[in-house]
Amino acid sequence: MLGFIIRRSLTIIPTLLGVSIVVFLLLSITPGDPAELLLGERATVESLEAMREYLGLNEPLHVQYGLFLKRLIKFDLGETIWTRQKVIVEIKERFPATIELSLAALFLACLFGVTLGIVSASRQYSIFDYLSMVGSLIGVSMPVFWLGLMLMLVFSLHLGWFPVSGRIGVNTELEVITNFYVLDAIITRNWKAFWDVLQHLALPAVALSTIPMAIIARMTRSSMLEVLRQDYIKTARAKGLSETKVVLKHALRNSLIPVITVIGLQFGILLGGAILTEHVFSWPGVGKWIYEGVVKRDYMVIQGGTMLVATVFVVVNTLVDILYAVINPRISVK
Repeated sequence: MLGFIIRRSLTIIPTLLGVSIVVFLLLSITPGDPAELLLGERATVESLEAMREYLGLNEPLHVQYGLFLKRLIKFDLGETIWTRQKVIVEIKERFPATIELSLAALFLACLFGVTLGIVSASRQYSIFDYLSMVGSLIGVSMPVFWLGLMLMLVFSLHLGWFPVSGRIGVNTELEVITNFYVLDAIITRNWKAFWDVLQHLALPAVALSTIPMAIIARMTRSSMLEVLRQDYIKTARAKGLSETKVVLKHALRNSLIPVITVIGLQFGILLGGAILTEHVFSWPGVGKWIYEGVVKRDYMVIQGGTMLVATVFVVVNTLVDILYAVINPRISVK
């Protein structure tokens, strides 16, 4: 098992190298001059040339990539063009908000997705089964930004149950310790802030959880149906065990192996795919930051944000593979 973990962990390096090459090449062929964006349209020819020399833009492409890679190894992602702050500093400020939102969405997706999948499989071809599968199909097909706007329209503007946007109310005081607002509210026992943060978190989390919830529900149902047809399940039923015990004790554990893989993939996708949700709800996370970077053509933000999302995605998938092998040791042997 240790050998498998080491081998699987080492694959992170070439994967991230490949990602860095793709990110660098895509940005290098994107229209626009970073030096002109940094200095503005009124910059002189001499100052533009000096800035290009400073940024290494006059070097051949492979030398530029070498400089880019060198900075990456030192965790130096450069400075943003618009705020002139270190990219790594801005990521540190915003990443907790994205993780908090993604974890909340993943919690909802797992809770309702797995439950729907189990009940649908144990009641195959029932009305509940048909309704849940139709609902999951709608969930997969529904655009996140449209759902976010609809949730905002109904529950914020018409009913007034939830705040329209943001992460916490302007009149709510919270001592920030970890930058995870839910955790900070619990640590400081500020229950007013805790409730306010949960209210702000609710609608973005629901919007973001819809697609992974539908995927997890369909995968759980499919996996459960396959396991429920196995001989040992028939034996358990023949022994007179209740259907609840057969499903939850004997079938659920074996059917969760592919579901865990899907959950891991969805978490990586949530971290990278929260861009539209964060933009709709003005959630101050990395997704909204990357969106603004694209609009303003801030190359450093796009570069840093893309590398961050790719790194998290690769690391999460590696952890899922290791967890997969822990649950099913035959994987590590293969």
